[in-house]
Amino acid sequence: MILKALYDYYYRIGDLAPAGMTYKEIAFVIVIDKEGNFIRIEDRHIDKKTCQKFSVVKGMRTGSKPKPYLFWDNVEYVLNYTKFHPALDEEKALDVNKVKEREDKIEKAQIKHRALVEKYNAIAQQYPKNIGFKAVCSFYEKGGIHRVKEDPLWEKITKKPTVNISFLLDGELQIIAEDKDLQSLISEKEEKKDKSNLSICLITGEKAEAVKTTTPTPILGGQATGRLIAFQVNSGYDSYGKSKGLNAPISAAAADSYTTALNKLVDKDSHNKFIIGTRTFIFWGSTKSEASIEAEESIFSLLGYNESDADDPNRRIEQVRKTFKAIYSGTLNTNLEDRFYFLGLAPNSAREAVIYWDESELKEFAGRILQHFEDMEIVDTRKEKKPYFGLFQIMSAVSLEGKSSNIQPNLPEIVTKSIIEGIPYPYPLLLACINRIRAEQKITITRAAIIKAYLNRINDNTKKIEIMVDKENKNQGYLCGRLFATLEYLQERSSNINSIRGRYMNAASATPSAVFPTLLNLSVHHAEKLEKGMQIYFEQIKTEIIEKIVAEGFPTHLTLLDQGRFMVGYYHQRQFFYTKKIDKTINNTEQKN
Repeated sequence: MILKALYDYYYRIGDLAPAGMTYKEIAFVIVIDKEGNFIRIEDRHIDKKTCQKFSVVKGMRTGSKPKPYLFWDNVEYVLNYTKFHPALDEEKALDVNKVKEREDKIEKAQIKHRALVEKYNAIAQQYPKNIGFKAVCSFYEKGGIHRVKEDPLWEKITKKPTVNISFLLDGELQIIAEDKDLQSLISEKEEKKDKSNLSICLITGEKAEAVKTTTPTPILGGQATGRLIAFQVNSGYDSYGKSKGLNAPISAAAADSYTTALNKLVDKDSHNKFIIGTRTFIFWGSTKSEASIEAEESIFSLLGYNESDADDPNRRIEQVRKTFKAIYSGTLNTNLEDRFYFLGLAPNSAREAVIYWDESELKEFAGRILQHFEDMEIVDTRKEKKPYFGLFQIMSAVSLEGKSSNIQPNLPEIVTKSIIEGIPYPYPLLLACINRIRAEQKITITRAAIIKAYLNRINDNTKKIEIMVDKENKNQGYLCGRLFATLEYLQERSSNINSIRGRYMNAASATPSAVFPTLLNLSVHHAEKLEKGMQIYFEQIKTEIIEKIVAEGFPTHLTLLDQGRFMVGYYHQRQFFYTKKIDKTINNTEQKN
């Protein structure tokens, strides 16, 4: 199902590389003339992290034997250079192991380079009329690498010898790796393949020769040779005498299509992915409808931000809600063919590990996202209201210092699963949120929204938490939170200080009976410093809350769920005090007295 969805995306997107080709970043281009004489190096960096992309022949490396790419490759292959080439300093020179390691690395680079030169010579002989192929071979014969090392850009190349390099004939616009003869070379290889041993392709259902290995689809943190599908020889998974890809036959055309689509989705500039820690999540719609395209962009806004974003991560979240509301209500038309896919990948030693997969109708998917917004909605008295929370904001709220590096392992993917499947939020999210509140004695709007969303999705026969303060909610934890916020605000109004939260919040939220008698006694002294009208006002609020406390008195302890309700009750009551309506009521009360 995953491969078929990727295969279909290749044909849906339309502007991907043709069969056998791929778009690769080329950092530097060696410019030569038709005789192979070196002219200059051109830097094709767009910025510090991005280079110009070119359509080149796909390369595949398996095993220990060097396999150079066609007229493009990394510095080690193209220029016979490795970071171990410089002479060792005196201290390292005394270390026999360091010397041996350096020699081995240099020898391996030389073997790779010789394999590249031999391959290029063979291709040039196969296409004797191709001036570009012949010029590259002449470049090596004339010792062009020595001239390259004299160029001012050589030092920049040596700083990162893993970047890709290609060749360009002086005066031409197309690099040699894009030559049409290379594409015909691929076609000739396909025609020469043995067609006698055909298998039914798992993706297309058609008979074709199955590929033994597929093109690498590397992800962040994984190996450069990482693949979505890979088989090891004699690993115990071979069946009926079949090995490698023959265990799960996929035609070359289908493999090329799905790997090209996957590489497009995981590309560093892709808006169809987001990364948290070592996990890469990609998503896409099954059709090219307006609704699918809008949904893809919206999911990127909702889930795709990280701490490197310079802009406000909330800036497009409201638009996300509007988009999915339009899809769910039918304002943005969808049909039964519109489906939405989610794929989660993690790096592994041999191949990418699939950690998550979800497929659903687009309209159904939109409903789940809207439910997330509804569950997270909570009162907000800030001047610039930003009440909609994406994944990054949620993770930042429950991690130390708000850093992604401090996020609890596996938490992002299970939270993501809750959002896109509409299932209860994970218990570790609630636990992490309450722990952060206890550590900082700070209940932010995001943390209050997280707790509200978690509690409202679980089915424990408890009254649902409203968006703003609910005077009908008789849950003891919620009431204790409201009362604590009232006593805290009373202290602020009377003394312009706030010492209650730092000293008593943790105890009040866990063991109310041990703390509230003391706090109520303190509130009497705080109230004495206020005007009569203010005293009456706060006494009314306290009475309204305490009347709902059970006859046995304050609870001896609160469960973790009720501690969460305490936090939301506290937040609700604080926001209640911040509204203009209440400020006006207090002022009117003061004037009457």
